[in-house]
Amino acid sequence: MAVAFSNYSLEIENAMQLFYHTLSEKERRRYVAVEAVKLGYGGQSYLASVVGCNRDTVASGIAELATLPDEASENRIRRPGGGRKKATVSEPDLVDNFF
Repeated sequence: MAVAFSNYSLEIENAMQLFYHTLSEKERRRYVAVEAVKLGYGGQSYLASVVGCNRDTVASGIAELATLPDEASENRIRRPGGGRKKATVSEPDLVDNFF
């Protein structure tokens, strides 16, 4: 399907493509969805052609945007319990030896 318009310069389109390919699958859908919504009519087809995804992917992302406020539990990037443990957990006698 031919796109009827081009809103972004070639330089911006190239930057969008590079950025798009660094994202996870869910982030990709949401990114193109936000861009498509900004453009309005024809934005879904245009963005799909710019980043090389299916137009249905953009539509799925737009549907996901409507549910974002309900996803408060997904704001974690790391798993719970990840990272370095407190020194007092790994060395229980630490507090007694220093205080």
